[in-house]
Amino acid sequence: MATTTASLQNFIDGEYVDPVEGQTEPVLNPATGEVIAHAPLSTAADVDRAVTAARNAFDGWATTTPGERAGMLLKLADAIEEHGEELAALESDNAGKPIEAFRNDEIPFMVDNLRFFAGAARCLEGRATGEYLGGYTSMTRREPVGVIGQIAPWNYPLMMAVWKIGPALGAGNTVVLKPAETTPLTTLKLAEYAGEIFPKGVLNVITGHGDPTGQALVTHEQVDMVSLTGSVETGKWIARSAADTLKRVHLELGGKAPVVVFDDVDMSTALETIAATGYYNAGQDCTAATRVLAASGIHDELVSGLAEQARGLVIGDTFSEDTTLGPLNSSRQRERVEGFLERRPTHAELVTGGAEPDGMPGFYL
Repeated sequence: MATTTASLQNFIDGEYVDPVEGQTEPVLNPATGEVIAHAPLSTAADVDRAVTAARNAFDGWATTTPGERAGMLLKLADAIEEHGEELAALESDNAGKPIEAFRNDEIPFMVDNLRFFAGAARCLEGRATGEYLGGYTSMTRREPVGVIGQIAPWNYPLMMAVWKIGPALGAGNTVVLKPAETTPLTTLKLAEYAGEIFPKGVLNVITGHGDPTGQALVTHEQVDMVSLTGSVETGKWIARSAADTLKRVHLELGGKAPVVVFDDVDMSTALETIAATGYYNAGQDCTAATRVLAASGIHDELVSGLAEQARGLVIGDTFSEDTTLGPLNSSRQRERVEGFLERRPTHAELVTGGAEPDGMPGFYL
């Protein structure tokens, strides 16, 4: 657990740098509510600095061979694996994740993902597209898009960063990545590892809010494509803004994952599966089981069983191997969830939970 307050910097052109205007904001540990770091409040000037670095690095990076790019992605995967404990401690501190879940579930998964992206980098094949004029052969050729502006969410900070930079770098693009303002620690640490592997300017990380940092990144004329994992409303705004400069967009937006349970279900399997997908990461997941539709014959048994599963979750120190339920990401997120409970229909019964645990600091619910 962190005992000192870190002063974070943006990672631009292969080095850590202070924000142009020098402004920072506190970063909190959601399990305690304590300040654990101060992160840059980047402005349009910082975005321009990062985009310029990415643009200057693009020509050289785009002409590397797929094998060279794959080799560097494999080295980054090895670095994450080697420094797994350090990353787990940072993610637990900054995102409130139970350390055991991050260590055993997310680290191996993202390492495997990066190795997959490395392999995919060597399979960027074109194809013949037919004879459109006598004596000529047409074919497609896959080339890098250019500078990619990426905006990652707070629920899986490091994993989402890996999912964004891996395919982009593997295809020969350069990147400016903005992590969520509440969870920048592991992404900035990832940049440190990447800085020892990739050429300067290929990967840049800046911190800040959607306005002005994200807005400046999306509207920058030298950014060729924007990738967002975030809300539907933010995705709509990005799509509209990107149209002004004809940017490509890649949007992974909010989702729901309904579960339909029939009378002939294996109840123990259903309870285990729904609880795992609904309660993991404190339910902060776009694929969480947020709506369960149950046949009338098994409805009461299912509700009772899911309530029992919830009561069995262990709330506590995120660094304890026994803890299975961490806090929500921020006070704002907890207020949002409390609002859902307050606005529930009059016929809806709260079977268990729904209150802040007694004597627990931070943003638990």
